[in-house]
Amino acid sequence: MLLRVFVACAVVLLSRSSIVTPDPMAPDPKAPRPIAARQSLFTEELTWMEIRDLMEQGIDTILIASGGVEQNGPYLVTGKHNIVLRATTEAIARKLGNTVIAPIIPFVPEGDFSPPSLHMKYPGSISLSEETFERLVTDICTSFHVTGFKHLVLIGDSGGNQSGMQKVAERLNAQWSADVTRVHYIADYFNYPKVTKFVEERGIKEVSEGLHDDFGMSAVMLSIDPHSIRTDERIAAGKFRINGIDLGPVDKTAAWGRQIIDFRASAAVEAIRKSLGR
Repeated sequence: MLLRVFVACAVVLLSRSSIVTPDPMAPDPKAPRPIAARQSLFTEELTWMEIRDLMEQGIDTILIASGGVEQNGPYLVTGKHNIVLRATTEAIARKLGNTVIAPIIPFVPEGDFSPPSLHMKYPGSISLSEETFERLVTDICTSFHVTGFKHLVLIGDSGGNQSGMQKVAERLNAQWSADVTRVHYIADYFNYPKVTKFVEERGIKEVSEGLHDDFGMSAVMLSIDPHSIRTDERIAAGKFRINGIDLGPVDKTAAWGRQIIDFRASAAVEAIRKSLGR
């Protein structure tokens, strides 16, 4: 009797010891997803399995956008461009199809450190050197190349982002010339002068107050997050206007913001499709 119990215990112990615990840092790349997938276009909101499965379903394009943290006058938060990109990238991805969105690059060149220049004269601004920015964009692009994306689409919402992203695209396309992966720098996304013309043609005539702010930018940010342009505080202070244009009522200006987002997304998608040859 005791022998049978001993043998049984030994069998249990041996069977347990034969079970291999998965390495948490190296899961099986082909392991099945154990639960239903959540839907999002933003890769940082997805699990790696959800991204893998989307790619297997035909998603081969990723939008890589850079914003910035800078002074934007007394009313707009320093993360202005990053907030705008929350909406424009999603609109672009939906219109383009077969596209997901990389985490927005929040830090870009904003001026020199010593002596401080441009936005770096003001608290809250964060700058990168051109070299650091280009290395950051390069490593991000390389990460998505290594994991299988075929089309890497670069857009920048601020002026200091443009040359660096363009240089990275040119370098990587030369480096990967024998590969299927292509990097597409889309200059047409950075179209703020066209936004000004868009609203002017629809009756918005601004007179500059000398602020790093305008009606189009305020409308877009209001449609995404009213707190980002200090809506309540400005209404309380009787300053809910910009460049001579009243920002009230809120719903009307938010509708303007959605129109501008759609306008910018449509222009970007047209340029992206041309670059992709679609």
